[in-house]
Amino acid sequence: MKKALALGLASLLTTLTAAPTLAQDSVNIYSFRQPFLIEPILEKFTAQTGIETNVVFAKKGLIERLKREGKHTRADLVLTSNFSALMQLDDMELTQSINSDAVADNIPASFRDPNGQWVALTKRVRNVYSSKERVGQLSSVRYEDLGSEQFAGKVCMRSGKHPYNLALVASMIAHHGEAQTKQWLTALKQNLARKPQGNDRAQVKAVKEGLCDVAIGNSYYFGKMMQDEQQRTWADAVYINFPNQQDRGAHVNVSGVALTKYAKNKDNALKLIEFMTDNTAQNMYASVNMEYPVKKGVPLSELVASWGDFKEDSLPLSEISKHRQTALKLLDEVKFDL
Repeated sequence: MKKALALGLASLLTTLTAAPTLAQDSVNIYSFRQPFLIEPILEKFTAQTGIETNVVFAKKGLIERLKREGKHTRADLVLTSNFSALMQLDDMELTQSINSDAVADNIPASFRDPNGQWVALTKRVRNVYSSKERVGQLSSVRYEDLGSEQFAGKVCMRSGKHPYNLALVASMIAHHGEAQTKQWLTALKQNLARKPQGNDRAQVKAVKEGLCDVAIGNSYYFGKMMQDEQQRTWADAVYINFPNQQDRGAHVNVSGVALTKYAKNKDNALKLIEFMTDNTAQNMYASVNMEYPVKKGVPLSELVASWGDFKEDSLPLSEISKHRQTALKLLDEVKFDL
């Protein structure tokens, strides 16, 4: 039986010594991804393989828990909701190499760690949303443009240090260098209509309410708002724009998976990773959460496909990750969130 434990911060603290029950044919998962998304995929995996899955879910604290548990951990896999968490796991030496021909066949090299320490499972674009009423479609917009006079006082976004924006800043450094990116961040901060706050959906809501004219947000949130009866009016008020289509392409972030350093059920864990990177699970990720599959040839959901084709930045995530610490430094230097 799959046991999904949805833990908030308070309940996580009370269960630090608890762990999923081990079974002979099982795999134990620490997940930053919400249960509603991964449960259907795990149920399908169990039905096909007979391998049970045990899940501990939390929005925060799982990496620290894994480090504290060390070799005594029962976690075999970590499912992350962003690229920064994958990098943190790698930096803290909490993972081991994923050696699988099937995974290598399923996932392009640019979405796998060169040393095998993580694998991307889904893609999401860092889009620019524009007010239909006040701005219109911005088919030629670039991330760089958000620091121009055209958008003075018109931009909304969440904290610059959130993993989604941190990865975007790191990609800017990779393409333009540290000095030019700092200039861009300074100009972007000056163009903000309000102090960075809220989540990605809150930025689209702010555009709907006239607090700003453009916003930065992940693509799958747009799909989620379109499916939400209350939030659909927010999504209906904006266009979804794919930046940098005339040059390098739009920045793409990922969710992913890592095999823990002390996995007790390594063989089962590898089978699950292979399953999550193959057609069935990739299609379920796309249809349930409005994300882009990483495996080529897997169809998009009808809603996501309606947004049209786009060009994505081809720079490998492993290259972008080299600039994360510099991105944090620049955000502090320009006092972006203050």
